[in-house]
Amino acid sequence: MSKWLLRGLMFAALMVIVRLLQGAMINVWETRATMISAILVAVYAVVALLWGYVDGRSDAKKNPDPERRADLAMTWLLAGLFAGVVSGAVAWFIGLFYNNLYVEGLLNELTTFAAFTALLVFLSAIVGVGLGHWLVDRKAPPMERRREDDDRADTDVFAAVRDDRDDNYSTAQTGAEAEPHTSPVAVAEDDETRRDDQTRRDN
Repeated sequence: MSKWLLRGLMFAALMVIVRLLQGAMINVWETRATMISAILVAVYAVVALLWGYVDGRSDAKKNPDPERRADLAMTWLLAGLFAGVVSGAVAWFIGLFYNNLYVEGLLNELTTFAAFTALLVFLSAIVGVGLGHWLVDRKAPPMERRREDDDRADTDVFAAVRDDRDDNYSTAQTGAEAEPHTSPVAVAEDDETRRDDQTRRDN
């Protein structure tokens, strides 16, 4: 079973229990309906926060590098959406037979109430995940990161081109130094000798 589905099922079931308790307690203490609802919602949020905290600590210990950690935000977003829709549908169905459960129409349960549940689960869990990451990271030794030049050494095309150009230039310069140089005086003497030989042949 995937992570988000497990969490979604658990929080869907928990929300149904919370709403059943809410209906029963409000029927007993009608004047304290607001306080009862607030306390139950707070307890639900704390459970999501604690589960998110456990996920965050486990993920941070398993992957010290923050860039390699799991996408827990998406996990908890899907879990919250699933919990909201399923718990709304189940609560509406129970409300058909149990009058003490405060439910609205099916459309409202699958939209407004589902969105509230999804947001509550997601925000609470993400706060817990962030807290778990932070508590582990603050005690972890600093990670040794490779220098940027080392990371780019194998992919720096321009550096390779510069190296080839420098090698070609050094080879050309060495070849030029090895080529013999002819003195201007020697060239003039060779030309004069050729002219004298040509004059003797003509005479």
